[in-house]
Amino acid sequence: MSDASAGARLERILLATDGSEHSAAAVDVAIDAAGKCSSRLDALTMVISNPEVEAIAPQIVAKAEMRARDILDEVERKATAKGVAIERLVRHGQDPGYQIIRQAEKRNADLIVMGRRGVRGLARLLVGEVTVKVCGQSPCSVMVVPRGGRLPSHRILLATDGSRYSDSAAAMAARMSRLCKLPVTIVSVTVPSHNDARKGDAGTAVARAKEGLERAGIAVDGRVVEAAQPDVGIIETAKAVGADLIVVGSHGRSGLIEKVLIGSVSERVLGAATCPVMVVKSG
Repeated sequence: MSDASAGARLERILLATDGSEHSAAAVDVAIDAAGKCSSRLDALTMVISNPEVEAIAPQIVAKAEMRARDILDEVERKATAKGVAIERLVRHGQDPGYQIIRQAEKRNADLIVMGRRGVRGLARLLVGEVTVKVCGQSPCSVMVVPRGGRLPSHRILLATDGSRYSDSAAAMAARMSRLCKLPVTIVSVTVPSHNDARKGDAGTAVARAKEGLERAGIAVDGRVVEAAQPDVGIIETAKAVGADLIVVGSHGRSGLIEKVLIGSVSERVLGAATCPVMVVKSG
């Protein structure tokens, strides 16, 4: 992790919102982050439609378009009140996840901000199928904000397993620490079935990440905890240290299904956390 990566700004943020209660906190976080970082903010919402519906029932599409405009009107009202300009994006289609990913690619987004579960998320009871897809396939990091979530103001928790995915997460944790002027706690979780060598690896991973953040001038502490499952240890540690942002790594992009892409631990953390979770892509 270089000092350059740790100090870099988030220059372009893409907010994905469906106007539901699940997106409300994400809207506030995206606006606050854009204001703090002097970032460009693109606000995207979807009109769920297809060519057949648009040809047969244009009145339904027109009503959905009006709803989309109302959603972005509200986002723009909130953003303007905080001195943040937005670019409004309304896109048509049947796959919101695809459109979010496509717009992130097209606009070179540094970060996607979205709610944990939207109106199309019934297949994923805790997280939402759209959120899981975006976290798994997006070209950039994704901050998933649950209801009541806010931009971090107390402490950042970095979860590491020593992999290259965790290295990328460490760089993002350092970046967020500098932007928000917050300390970082690093945690690696072992489970009872791990042997002594595996437990030793956890300690090594924490020490290596801690050394990197200290070199970047960040206030940091580290710990190895044992729990029944890694996600349980991460969530319990976040609560114990008062962290209001959890940073985890993702397995990057490939042709595998989203659950493999994001990683089962990261998905379970997304579902259980009461604070925002940032899923970071490896370079």
